[in-house]
Amino acid sequence: MTTKLRQILTGPALLGILLSALPVLMSSYITYYAVMHESQIAAFTASQWALATVVCSLGCAFALMLPTPLALIFGYFLSWNAVLPLFIINMAAILLVNLVVRRLDHDRVRRMIEQNPKAARVLERIRERELQFIFFAKLSPALPFSLTNMVFSLSGASLRNILLGGFLGMVPRTLLAIWTGAEAHHIRTLLDNPNEGSHTQIIVIVLLVVSMAGLISVLSKAMAK
Repeated sequence: MTTKLRQILTGPALLGILLSALPVLMSSYITYYAVMHESQIAAFTASQWALATVVCSLGCAFALMLPTPLALIFGYFLSWNAVLPLFIINMAAILLVNLVVRRLDHDRVRRMIEQNPKAARVLERIRERELQFIFFAKLSPALPFSLTNMVFSLSGASLRNILLGGFLGMVPRTLLAIWTGAEAHHIRTLLDNPNEGSHTQIIVIVLLVVSMAGLISVLSKAMAK
């Protein structure tokens, strides 16, 4: 039993658990802090916002925060001035997860997949459309940000495609969150019901549908070959 447990709880598996649980807990705390200290945050100077951006960049880079709640909060207080720092945060997180996973895994998962001829062929065909697959996965609001970063890194996807696909896929989600935050009148209402507006709900549904349709299309073409 102990041996089986050790086989299951490998470095990447433990990292996956951490990437799923820690961001939720930390983002919940940040949400609580933003609600309780709204007036103080609203009075932040430019240097304080710069420091907050650095701290949040490190937090997302180490997979301790979720990008969407941060985008809502930044959008609420900074409006469209939040675009640049949020994209820096997203790209830093994607890059660091890739570096950490590859350092821990040493391509073991990729080699294990390639030992199965059928799985190796499917993976190879997906790699032919790797950028599209990453883009559609990142476009979906339903797929966990840090976990998808880890999966792409474990699969051996190129860092260039992970960064480019991640950037392009996160653009609509990030801009939507900033717009939602900028239009909100009360931060508590915003964070409790981020998709309350009908326009926001429609856009989220469209992103989900486009993402699922794109992923199914890429997978279908890969399986059909």
